[in-house]
Amino acid sequence: MGDWQEWRESPWGRLRYSLAEANLARHLPAGPLKILDLAGGDGGDAVRLAARGHDVTVVDRSTDMITKARASGLTCVTADVHDLPAGLGGFDVVLCHNLLQYVPDPAHTLNIAKELLVRDGLLSVIVLNQHAAPLTTAIRKLDLTAALAALDTNKARTELFDTDITLFTAEKIIGLLDDCELVGHYGIRSVSDYIVDDDRKRDPEFFAELERLELAVTDRVPYKHIARMCQLIGRKR
Repeated sequence: MGDWQEWRESPWGRLRYSLAEANLARHLPAGPLKILDLAGGDGGDAVRLAARGHDVTVVDRSTDMITKARASGLTCVTADVHDLPAGLGGFDVVLCHNLLQYVPDPAHTLNIAKELLVRDGLLSVIVLNQHAAPLTTAIRKLDLTAALAALDTNKARTELFDTDITLFTAEKIIGLLDDCELVGHYGIRSVSDYIVDDDRKRDPEFFAELERLELAVTDRVPYKHIARMCQLIGRKR
């Protein structure tokens, strides 16, 4: 939890949540809405949406994360995404943020998410972008051999959780949302991860400018295609 909280409060962690919120807000109808955050951890996305007046439920299998989320006043369910309690459903919006890289069958996980939606409900998916891996490896680590190898694999390892993960392209996720109408395709951290001076990002003035720039390019080509993360928003048909 200590490492996670440190990441949440870092400039790159704060950008992850502020950009996701801004991108999703473009598509939300008038509320209050019933929202479900799958594998929502300690409520990083959920608290922002609850502050907008929405009824948000967080699902996570980690009791530590759920305890933290519940302390923020959120409705919480301790459960694995693939073993949800009976009767859960009827949501206007379902979040599947940074979950798919950890699951063995992303199509199955997305089908679960879609079943929880009402007709015309919104599904927001965030994944780590495969296209960014060679660039960040070359620029940040100066490891050109590893960057070359990253061109031909969708596998990586996360330092925060020290576990193997799967990277995705936006096109891959869009293919798994074929029964949804794609209404939004965004990049999260299109610029930040290519600035190697991390200390500079902690300066409030610099961070404010960086956030403004990120918001300006989040839906622009080619920036959204090289962002650290992709955010795809679909409407259930």
